[in-house]
Amino acid sequence: MNHRISSVAYFTLTRKEVSRIFRIWTQTLLPPVITQALYFVVFGAFLGTRIGQVGGVSYAAFIVPGLVLMSVVTNAFTNVASSFFGTKFQRSIEEMLVAPMSPLVMLSGFCTGGVVRSVLVGGIVLVVSVFFVPLTMLHVWLVLYFGLMTAICFSLFGFLNGLFARKFDDVGIVPTFVLAPLTYLGGVFYDIGNLHGVWHVVARLNPLAYAIDGFRFGFSGYATTPVAVSALVLGAVTVGLFVLTLHLLRRRVGLQS
Repeated sequence: MNHRISSVAYFTLTRKEVSRIFRIWTQTLLPPVITQALYFVVFGAFLGTRIGQVGGVSYAAFIVPGLVLMSVVTNAFTNVASSFFGTKFQRSIEEMLVAPMSPLVMLSGFCTGGVVRSVLVGGIVLVVSVFFVPLTMLHVWLVLYFGLMTAICFSLFGFLNGLFARKFDDVGIVPTFVLAPLTYLGGVFYDIGNLHGVWHVVARLNPLAYAIDGFRFGFSGYATTPVAVSALVLGAVTVGLFVLTLHLLRRRVGLQS
């Protein structure tokens, strides 16, 4: 497949995914923002005044990066998993398989949609947070790196889930039993350095904990783990997921009944 055909296929699939996001914006963009705003009110305004400071910043400012990244994770995964499984369920995936579209282009198109939605929601949540707490951003490039890499990572995870899903319940069960534990054990609402024993080990095995820690460092300069280690771990997990997902897609795992 030449470069021109690949470009047309990629941009066509990406346009379909992005237009879907804006077409049903009341389902894709609005609910996450309302949910995160409630988190700001409950944890930032009510509990934050009692907890005080964490790492030299107010508790409300401490949880903002975690809440932003939590919205990025959820929307990146949900968008790709639901969209790709919907394509399988409607049998339109068969048209893509016979079209001049390589597995790399297919994977990139769906994941771009997930990245666009998660970045949009994360950006809106960040803007909303300014109404609740004053924010600083000390390292813009680190914020961009950890934000985009997390969006790519969980878009790939969503595609992987869509590959193996056989019914809609298989898509809906992962956010509850996988994403929620990863998020709440990843240090969104607390410093993972305060964990001890088995929970400290669990946190260190959680790639999302490194993503949140590095993302938070970009805002406040505070992190439990060296930012270079967090960047390396997140990058390695993302590359590993990309290689695995592309390999399975090339073998058409989960695409043929």
